[in-house]
Amino acid sequence: MGSDDRAKLRALLNYWVEHNQEHSQEVKDWADKARSLGEAKVAEEMVQAAEAMDKASALLSQSLKRLEEE
Repeated sequence: MGSDDRAKLRALLNYWVEHNQEHSQEVKDWADKARSLGEAKVAEEMVQAAEAMDKASALLSQSLKRLEEE
């Protein structure tokens, strides 16, 4: 992998992690609103989706760390 590609990959991984974290928090906030509207099942599914985003972010962070170690 060329140094330009490595730099781009590093930038993309950083962006994806931050982007996912922002979306995850937004989904969690809206899950709270859904719960307050009496939509418990909707809220539960939204929280599960946010947790999946958090898992994706953790894997992307791990990839970034591995890339930076090389």
